[in-house]
Parts: sequence; C-alpha cells; structure tokens
Amino acid sequence: MAVAERIEPAERGSTRIADRVVAKIAAQAAREALEQPPQGGAPPHAAVTVHQDCARVRVSVELGYPSDLGGQCRAVRRQVAERVRSLAGMDVPEVAVQIERLHTDTTARGSIR
Repeated sequence: MAVAERIEPAERGSTRIADRVVAKIAAQAAREALEQPPQGGAPPHAAVTVHQDCARVRVSVELGYPSDLGGQCRAVRRQVAERVRSLAGMDVPEVAVQIERLHTDTTARGSIR
C-alpha cells in the first residue's frame, strides 16, 4: 500500500456557496434577531450578492409598530453579519435592512381600510 502524498490545502480545490444558500442563512438569521415577529406578518426574506468571499446582503422585514425600529434593524444587521460570517466563512461589509411593512394592533385585527 503506497503512502499518499500530502496535498496542500490551496491545491485541493475550492468550495463555492451559492447566493441562494447565503440568502437562506441571512433570512433565518433575521428571523432569529427579531424578538417577536408581528402577528400576521410575513417572515424576513433576503437577497444576496456574493463576489469571491464577500457577501452583500439586503434583508426585507415586517415589524410591529410602535416599537424601536432602529434597535430591531441594528439587531438584524448584527445577527445576519455574524451568522453569514460563521456559517459561510464570508466577509459581510454591508447588510441593508428594508422595512417592508409596519403592523399595528389595528392592522393585525384587520380593521384598517
């Protein structure tokens, strides 16, 4: 039995993680960051652009109102960047959070026209 040569890590090949996989990681991280999603709200969704080992992320969320919108957006940015970095091994220089809709108690009950 011949002894296998040791191949350096850089010569073994590469791993490419698809944009849609990174987007799923980002959307799940946004769900984790939101303390309590609004009743009747859609779950967060994400769009990602990956270039080499760098991911730019845009996350769309629906939030309850009134609440600390800025604080929730900061929590989403922080959690998304951390999870993408740890799970996909990518730098995340930008996480843009877009608030798609605000839900009040009256919109949750359906009484706003």
